[in-house]
Amino acid sequence: MAELHWKRIVVKVGSALIAPHKQGCSSHFLLGIAQFIANCRAQGCQVVLVSSGSVAAGWHRFPGVENPNVATKKAMAAAGQADMMATWDKLFDFASAQMLVTHGDLRDRDRYISIKETIFSLLEHGLLPIINENDAVTTDKLKVGDNDNLSAMVAAACDADALIICSDVKGLYTKNPNIHDDAKLIKQVGDINEDIYRMAGGATSDVGTGGMRTKIQAAEKAISHGIETVIVNGFDSDTFNQLLKGQNPGTLFTPFEKPMQEHLHWMTHTSQAQGELIVENDFDGDLEQQNSQLTSDDVVEVKGNFSVGDTVLVRKDDGTKLAKARSNYSSCLLNFIAEQEDPEFANDVQQKTGPIISDKNIAILE
Repeated sequence: MAELHWKRIVVKVGSALIAPHKQGCSSHFLLGIAQFIANCRAQGCQVVLVSSGSVAAGWHRFPGVENPNVATKKAMAAAGQADMMATWDKLFDFASAQMLVTHGDLRDRDRYISIKETIFSLLEHGLLPIINENDAVTTDKLKVGDNDNLSAMVAAACDADALIICSDVKGLYTKNPNIHDDAKLIKQVGDINEDIYRMAGGATSDVGTGGMRTKIQAAEKAISHGIETVIVNGFDSDTFNQLLKGQNPGTLFTPFEKPMQEHLHWMTHTSQAQGELIVENDFDGDLEQQNSQLTSDDVVEVKGNFSVGDTVLVRKDDGTKLAKARSNYSSCLLNFIAEQEDPEFANDVQQKTGPIISDKNIAILE
């Protein structure tokens, strides 16, 4: 890492930093982060802040509740979101803007583009976008679930140079440092593989929903888009002094030399499959080849309910995943075609409607 050379960064701050004891928001650990953001902006680096913490921030508004149900957690998020934004506003001498999103927003291509445009417009006018998942209204079907992965999706959407994930430990260790005294910090990771995930283990914080594993998932998403990613200790104010000097205070994940194209990255890491197209185990079609076609003859089963334009997973009958792609057909039409006894019917439909999936909207899965 050289001296601060980033033009645009995303900083992710978790619940444990916002409301460490679930007794409302605390600025104690946020002062250093806010100063770092201000210094970055002063050096001409645009910043987007992804801030968790609405549930933890609103918890104290519901006295006596120890194990809240889903509805109560949503109410806590609604109450805590306002307190969280007010806390951040007090720490900045420039304007910020709140953006609440769900995975349903991100996986819909039109809404994803709308989110990108809003972020760029805010940055262009000098405002600090503060983004959080809309926990007050989201459902299991529509939520990302943790702001680590959300921050990676946001970093890709705004074409960031770097993603800084603030944690409660310095970075990725060979073992859980809270349990093992001989755990060693891994300063740099070039390839995220199963060994890295095994080191990540589970969650290390009892306040937020994300642990080290979700941070590795986020790093994997980000570096595949060419985004340098650093996991750092957000509780240590010296962390941010080191970052400003171009030093690595945690674990640095180096980006791909050849990043995935934007629409392929969105298809692979952000878009969520709404259904599946099952092909025979001996299917040998090259879906990535230009002008290659997937026909109704290739598809032996259609699973799920999806509409035209939705993302679907193409896989073999044995479970092997081949690709994610945007479907040019609804599941209803594909099932209708399959029920027809006349073999010419499907050919007639496909000649008029086109291929089931297009090579321009497909991400091959390894």
